[in-house]
Amino acid sequence: MKNYMITLLCILAFNMVSFAQKNTTADICVYGGTSSGVIAAYTAAKSGKTVILIEPGKHVGGLSSGGLGYTDIGNKYAVTGLANNFYRRIGQHYGKFEQWIFEPHVAEGIFNDYLKAVKIEVLYSHRIIKAVKNRNGYIQNIVVENAEKPNSATNKTIAATVFIDCSYEGDLMAKAGVPYTVGRESNAQYGEHINGVQVPEFPANHQWTNQLPDGIDPYKIAGNPASGLLWGISTNTLQPQGSGDKAVQAYNYRICLTDDSTNLIPITKPEGYDASKYELLLRVMEKKPWTNLKLDMNWSLMPNRKTDINNKGGFSTDMIGANYRYPDASYQERKDFNKALALHNKGLLYFLGNDPEVPAFVRAEVKRWGYPKDEYTDNDHWSPQPYIREARRMIGEYVMTENNCLGKERVADGVGTGAYGMDSHNCQRLVVLDANGKAQVKNEGDVQQHGFSPYPIAYRAIVPPKTACKNLLVPVCLSASHIAYGSIRMEPVFMVLGQSSAVAATLAINTKKPVQEIDVKELQRILAVNPLADGSTPEILIDNENAAKVSITGDWKLKQLGGFGPSMLYFEGKSEDVKKVKFTPTIKEKGNYAVYIYSSKMEHESSVKHFNVFDGKQSREIFIKSADIIASGQTTGGWVALGTYDLPAGDNSFVEITNKNADGIVIADAVLFVPIRNSTAKK
Repeated sequence: MKNYMITLLCILAFNMVSFAQKNTTADICVYGGTSSGVIAAYTAAKSGKTVILIEPGKHVGGLSSGGLGYTDIGNKYAVTGLANNFYRRIGQHYGKFEQWIFEPHVAEGIFNDYLKAVKIEVLYSHRIIKAVKNRNGYIQNIVVENAEKPNSATNKTIAATVFIDCSYEGDLMAKAGVPYTVGRESNAQYGEHINGVQVPEFPANHQWTNQLPDGIDPYKIAGNPASGLLWGISTNTLQPQGSGDKAVQAYNYRICLTDDSTNLIPITKPEGYDASKYELLLRVMEKKPWTNLKLDMNWSLMPNRKTDINNKGGFSTDMIGANYRYPDASYQERKDFNKALALHNKGLLYFLGNDPEVPAFVRAEVKRWGYPKDEYTDNDHWSPQPYIREARRMIGEYVMTENNCLGKERVADGVGTGAYGMDSHNCQRLVVLDANGKAQVKNEGDVQQHGFSPYPIAYRAIVPPKTACKNLLVPVCLSASHIAYGSIRMEPVFMVLGQSSAVAATLAINTKKPVQEIDVKELQRILAVNPLADGSTPEILIDNENAAKVSITGDWKLKQLGGFGPSMLYFEGKSEDVKKVKFTPTIKEKGNYAVYIYSSKMEHESSVKHFNVFDGKQSREIFIKSADIIASGQTTGGWVALGTYDLPAGDNSFVEITNKNADGIVIADAVLFVPIRNSTAKK
């Protein structure tokens, strides 16, 4: 009897441990360890909430640690809070103030640093299979399975007060029954002009385009329809311009290679390689010969002799038209697609380096490169994260559209900022007839409309309709039309919205309200006064449009775009008198501050820049050569250090930008004051 009782107690104890392991409760559950998910989890923990972060894969950081190191910035004005802090930490790693181009493993290390700092244990390799809601529309819990070894016996139940879906696919949102859409709306639906079906012309000057040159025959045997279509060409019929459909813009991998022979694994023939899949590329090269591999392939260079290769041109790494099912596909279907996509990208690299029909200079250049030994070491040195440019998009309390991007409609409940152009990759590759009725192959869906000011992203766009769910936020698969999402869908913006979601979740918990009913003004205030979520003194940014803090002497002109924020001031021509733009900060806490000015490149700019910095006691005169200022990555400008200063509290210090000794155009854009304890600047 004694042995029986011992055995029974052991069984009960084992079951209790198993139950504890299978059931977890937290204040906030973040689903998806993307860049947005990491920032959301960190912010929630810094806000004093218990957090669980669930990541279906084995790594955190999403695309930001998965190869997209050549950051899509748009305008640095849009990158605030912890997103800004991320790029400052990247900069610190490379010995700079901030950095926007970086290696994958460096980014992943920084994301892990955030999580370690707040002791968040990530539940890796687990994916959602069920979301349970109560009658009042609250998610009570979600059930996740082991992605490596699915087994109902090992499923886990995660209960939380608020959930945040930071996945690229919106799987938690979908399982919770929140309305969403996939594909493209017609222009008529939201009063837009560049949504839906779009067939751009191939430019006469042959400049950069993602369209195919005119006159390329689509058939395996040119002129013979009976021979069948070349690989990758759809049998779909082209629909009217601006019409909606379920087509999804193409995915690819952001490819990290290296030409460092000590860190290089050669590119070899991938599984199932078929050179005929790249026949269309040869026909493109015949019409528009390649002249420079790095330009023709969008071969962006990263630190330490590495790359971030993205799609470019009429035929490249994008696998056009193959991903329509992906957003709603099963996990196995997605796995199969990701493998096919990787093989397409690897096959392209092998083709370019080995096929005798490829120009010799291209083959020679590609053979110099290989997979880096120190990246993705547990995934055969290939990124585990495909570039899911767009999957599901929530239909929320508010839908962001082209009209928001262009400033025609402006929201008051902004909790993030969009600044990149409306960017859609191709959705279809199909046969169309030229003016003479001859069949040719064309890409459809590419839109690249840039040239507008930063705009606010509505809080209502990251929450579902109240009738659908009351305790869910969706900062990645947010509520936007296809073409507006093409502007919003950038990694820095996802991080910003992740932070905003975590603060909103905290407010919802503290006030015991649905996420739709929190005080958005209070959310905006918290993001402004506590941008790093740690209570530290925030840096002070003064943009040229801040009339209360900027005074102008002389005939300075306003230039829209091209600088930091919506505009910048500039002065051109010679003058007997010194013309000035004075930036006066209100220092709330006296102390040491690193001071920076934002310098943008502009034609005919002065070869020397002149500044006066007054620290409340004395003025320091500074001259900087324009040639010494280098902007790297997708930007025309950056922060330039003017030194560190002990600044008194109040309005007793300032920075002046003047035209003294100028021999060209002088720019006055923005000034930044960074408390030294938050700064990576060196004295």
